[in-house]
Amino acid sequence: MEAIQRKVKAVFYALALTILFIASGCRQEKEPQARIWEPYNDSLEVAGNQDHPVERMRYKLIQSKILDKNDVFLPLYEEVKTFSREEYLRLKPMVFEQPIAAIQKHIKAGDLSYEELTLFYLYRIYTYELDNETTLNTILALNPSCLQEAQEKDRLAAREPDASRHPIFGMPILLKDNINTAGMPTTAGAIALKDNTTGDSFIAERLRSNGAIILGKVNLSEWAYFMCRGCPVGYSAVGGQTLNPYGRRIFESGGSSSGSGTAIAANYAVAAVGTETSGSILSPSSQNSVVGIKPTIGFLSRSGIVPISSTLDTPGPMTRNVADAGILLDAMKGRDAADAKSVETGMSGMWYQPEQKGLQGKRLGVFKGLLERDSLYREQVERIRQAGSEIIPFDPPEVNLDGFITLLNIDMKHDLPMYLKNQIRDRDAVRVSSVADVVAFNREDSLLRVPYGQALLEGIVVDSTNMDELEGIRMQLEENGRRYFDTPWEEHQLDAVLSVNNYHAGYAAVAKYPALTVPMGYRDDGEPTNMTFIAKPFEEDKLLDLGHAYEQLGPMRRPPAGYTE
Repeated sequence: MEAIQRKVKAVFYALALTILFIASGCRQEKEPQARIWEPYNDSLEVAGNQDHPVERMRYKLIQSKILDKNDVFLPLYEEVKTFSREEYLRLKPMVFEQPIAAIQKHIKAGDLSYEELTLFYLYRIYTYELDNETTLNTILALNPSCLQEAQEKDRLAAREPDASRHPIFGMPILLKDNINTAGMPTTAGAIALKDNTTGDSFIAERLRSNGAIILGKVNLSEWAYFMCRGCPVGYSAVGGQTLNPYGRRIFESGGSSSGSGTAIAANYAVAAVGTETSGSILSPSSQNSVVGIKPTIGFLSRSGIVPISSTLDTPGPMTRNVADAGILLDAMKGRDAADAKSVETGMSGMWYQPEQKGLQGKRLGVFKGLLERDSLYREQVERIRQAGSEIIPFDPPEVNLDGFITLLNIDMKHDLPMYLKNQIRDRDAVRVSSVADVVAFNREDSLLRVPYGQALLEGIVVDSTNMDELEGIRMQLEENGRRYFDTPWEEHQLDAVLSVNNYHAGYAAVAKYPALTVPMGYRDDGEPTNMTFIAKPFEEDKLLDLGHAYEQLGPMRRPPAGYTE
């Protein structure tokens, strides 16, 4: 029955688009990027991955069985259709791969408008995401009023050309689809939340108040990858399988903020916001050659974000360069009375603009084991040494993270019901109120709703750890995480520790230490890899300085070859 309904809907859309083409006359020849999306048979692609050396990349499906992309793309279709390729190519040098500062400079000079900027990104999204050979399955929703908002930014800028505004003003931003955003569903990738409507999260409010344009929502690992064991990263029942633009079906997209990483790599927006419990920003940033910041817990509010763990969760920026990450971080910060961990950072002024203090004289700890087995890490560490830093190799103390899964289990068992109680607006659309309800809902149609199982969700339901035991686990994990870093830190008086990708994300998570990951190059097979800087709590400004200085040794990043046209 569902297949018949989808076929009828596709015929209806085709008829509607035929009418639009007739009405637009000869303009049709200029808009190859605007097309109806047609579901396809992904069985050959699925079969082609069955011998993939990474077992969890042996996909069961790629295309979503739930999301009809025409529901996402048709509301803005007419506006994008009238944006010609000639206009796109005129704007491309001013926007593609460009930092926020350069884009704002072009806008101030009158060479580019906020509306044109938004159309530029929509054009790219429509061009690549409506083509089944290039789609990354990354866009779950688009803001239907984004162009009107951009037009209003242009009017405001014309009325007050010299006004002091935040650099994020007028910049199109994508949000991971576990972050509440008014006007678009917040699904966490789960069918149980497919029609979840909410107001804005605290960070979405901050973005809007600073003038950002929320362009849309992006795919993620369902329930932020705390659902199944050994399942693909970047998969959700709502969005299907997120794919990596550097190698579709070849390289993992990283998780759980897979859509945020792939979208920014493919230049679908100025920047994106991800979330991390342990590695969920660092991993997809590294896999997609973008910059990601996992801030100190409390630096950014978590209110209005579908939770795993109130102990460890945090949102964070994902961008193509370090300065933009600082700008986005600054645009979201602020104390939130509804989040008990939220604090004022005490940072003021333009601190998010790296001061270019450089790497000279910095004492940076590096892992001996990584130096021995990772040639790219070793090569980049040597470049940092030549830039004037003192490199101190060390072996970290042996510590365990026993109880980590228990911490997540009990936090989610308590935190998710609070979200469902306080954030859901339509009780008829979302009928689950606990993790146990989600598990039961998924069992009603496990083939559609949880094709890879839900072992982690089931583990939450049966975990009987009490709150006193949980507090002991929290304290022990934080103590172990800090000892892992602090032992070499204090012995060698380090400024930061250098890691690779999300290799030490778990230790940084339980220690509550912030981390910044920056592209450092590509493996021999083309897979992206990042250098990750780890610092003490609330030293985000130090991380930005170090990351920016390292970035200047490059260029380290290049856009994915199939997404440069």
